[in-house]
Amino acid sequence: MPCPRIRAALCLSALLWLSCVGATRPTSTSSSESLRYHITYVSQPEPALDVEVMLLTGAPRLFRFTQPGGVATVVAYREDGERLDVAVVDGAVRVPPNVRILRYRYALGARGRARGMGLHTGMGDADAWHVAGRAYLLRPHEVSPTLRAELRVTGADALLPWLPDASGAYHLRGEDLVDAGFHGFGGRRCQVVLSDAVVDVALLGHFSRVSDARVCGWLEQAATEVRTVRRSFPHPRISVRVISVPRRDEPLFGMVLWSSPPSISLLLGQDATEASFTRDWVALHEMLHLTHPALLPRVPWLSEGLATYFTELARARSGRQSAGRAWEELVDGFARGKRAAGERTMEAVVTDSDVSQGTYWCGALFALHLDVEIRRVTGNRRRLEDVLEWLAERGTTSTLGAFGVAVDAVAGEPLFESLLARHLPRRAFVEQEGLLEALGVTVGVAGVTLVEARDSTLREMMDGTRTSGVAR
Repeated sequence: MPCPRIRAALCLSALLWLSCVGATRPTSTSSSESLRYHITYVSQPEPALDVEVMLLTGAPRLFRFTQPGGVATVVAYREDGERLDVAVVDGAVRVPPNVRILRYRYALGARGRARGMGLHTGMGDADAWHVAGRAYLLRPHEVSPTLRAELRVTGADALLPWLPDASGAYHLRGEDLVDAGFHGFGGRRCQVVLSDAVVDVALLGHFSRVSDARVCGWLEQAATEVRTVRRSFPHPRISVRVISVPRRDEPLFGMVLWSSPPSISLLLGQDATEASFTRDWVALHEMLHLTHPALLPRVPWLSEGLATYFTELARARSGRQSAGRAWEELVDGFARGKRAAGERTMEAVVTDSDVSQGTYWCGALFALHLDVEIRRVTGNRRRLEDVLEWLAERGTTSTLGAFGVAVDAVAGEPLFESLLARHLPRRAFVEQEGLLEALGVTVGVAGVTLVEARDSTLREMMDGTRTSGVAR
């Protein structure tokens, strides 16, 4: 969706936005589909997706593209074979009477040529392509809870958020067509198998300096580090698409979409090296978004702040970076966020934009402060991670208010609202200096030093340098 350091990739995130998750996917499928989709990948005369939608009994008559712009006309066929060209108007398609079949073509590279390729609209080369389902899937304008659809793919090996049945058919709810996640066509496959989860991976494009197995190992490392924050991996299965980017040598950008289950896509430099993976934070950051439910309506400063904060702690807890380095990264990030914020209050920063460094690092500082206060009031017996566990037990979506309730429940006393009231109306990052001083994180000419201080024991529990008395 968006990552802690942002760097040059930040400009991409302004063009992209996260979708929202619906209810948990049921374990059973329905045989009462009212829509059947057949998606065919074609490579000539250019890479494209030919989509056919069959309207069965009870099918809606008004459709739309969740993210319009890729299709101008849909061809409709009546029961007697008559063909009608139906214009797409502001993303909407009104189906004429007696129509049973809709067909259209989505050119995967067309919008890229016009405005630059993107994770949503289509990117790739040869026969390995990536696109967001919301960009090319025509879906009902209104989705009822009972709507069901069958979807099949031919012409390429596809990695979609969902699992097909033995015949290759995907059985979807209506909301799956709305929050359709990321889709990959072609490429190669690998799989990360954890004790409690599976990560299905599509490698879209080639890498000159690392093997496919090493790319998959990079994702396994990130998935393992997520479990330093949560007791188990947050979802039994997720899918990840890794897209090769020419003339770059490191992970560049990532995004999670709240399909069900969630889907992640990552941009990886074609010339990435082993060292690139050792110092990477992008894959871990995106997987850390899965540690909390989707917040509705969106609260970017909190969701990005949590992932940003835990990115550094998780890498320290796994041993991939030292505790000192983790605090250096946090301090450097706070400095970048402070420069972006200027003299504005935290409330002004997080209201103005959801893609600025000020937003990400305001959120990360608040997450740090929450973690410290929870540990203080509970005698270091509870922590911010317990809030994530509390929320996960209650569903796949949440709200800012419910997050606050979870904080207070874990802390055993009212905490969230008073802490938020300390941050929002005041100049952004004003709490940073005192908080770090109490933790024993000192910043000098030589860099960051960790020393004994009032809350240094809390800090040591947070970064993983001491584990006695705290269940990991």
